[in-house]
Amino acid sequence: MDDPVPHRRRPRYPGKNPRRFEHKYKELDPASHPETVAKVIAAGKTPAGSHVPIMVREILEVLQPQPGGIAVDCTLGHGGHARALLERLSPGGHLFGLDVDPLERPRTEALLRRTGFGPDVFTTHQGNFAGLSSVLAAHGHSGADLILADLGVSSMQLDQPARGFSTKLAGPLDMRMNPARGATASQWLEKVSPQKLAAVLTDHADEPHAAGLADALAGESFALTTDLATAIRGTLRDRPPDELDLSVRRVFQALRIAVNDEFSALDAFLRVLPSCLNPGGRVALLTFHSGEDRRVKHAFRTAHQAGLYREIARDVVRPSAEERRANPRSTSAKLRWAVRA
Repeated sequence: MDDPVPHRRRPRYPGKNPRRFEHKYKELDPASHPETVAKVIAAGKTPAGSHVPIMVREILEVLQPQPGGIAVDCTLGHGGHARALLERLSPGGHLFGLDVDPLERPRTEALLRRTGFGPDVFTTHQGNFAGLSSVLAAHGHSGADLILADLGVSSMQLDQPARGFSTKLAGPLDMRMNPARGATASQWLEKVSPQKLAAVLTDHADEPHAAGLADALAGESFALTTDLATAIRGTLRDRPPDELDLSVRRVFQALRIAVNDEFSALDAFLRVLPSCLNPGGRVALLTFHSGEDRRVKHAFRTAHQAGLYREIARDVVRPSAEERRANPRSTSAKLRWAVRA
């Protein structure tokens, strides 16, 4: 008789607040550890590897989804907004979900399929929102009744050190939304000039120390996210700790936008957006920093003056105080909307 295979104990959950992402297995398996996830949420934090959709109630109020409607979620992410829309589009409606991230899109599609949304009501597409008109045309639609785009980075991307977005967790300095395309943030920094980097830090993140940081970082090689964060802190070592933290986040933000050419994609999306809406169709856009919000505000205003939009948001809609307390990552969110003429 063969000897029984010895039982291998699962690695212990190290302490109450493990720092390493791979140690947070209780949060990564929420079905088996609901009490742990509940504690994380109660503490006002986002469970590792998950994403809490932002301003769902406000978005539904703006978009007014109706049964039978044609909708597009241009940034599918973890599917939180998509699920809320799908629940209100049936019977007879359809949601198209777009996402540039080839790693997260199939996971989210599988999640929503398990929830009960089949191909008859929900279709996903790989790619960014600049290709919206092509997606609609491929399915025989000249326009959609409602369009949503959440321009923020998802928690799944931020929390995964291997993706290179985290300012705190060590991982390769990558930052590509699609890891199969383009140069990494590390490669981009090695080739960029100080003048170009200074412009990127100013335009993409309103970084007040752009010139000094550009001189210190441009042309340098940083293998890990923590290497870059340390270099930023070293360059600004005389500044207060809170200011250092802000500069680190702003530099990472600016690099992510540059590496993924996010503003070019956003500008192309805003140009085609009115033509992708049916008459009376509604659009809602969530932005998270001034560079995005300025572009959305200007595009909506210009299209409204040209008669393409019947109505636009005069002021941004912000998360409630309760949501900001429950989900700190919502704090910088701004919601703008428009209605097709």
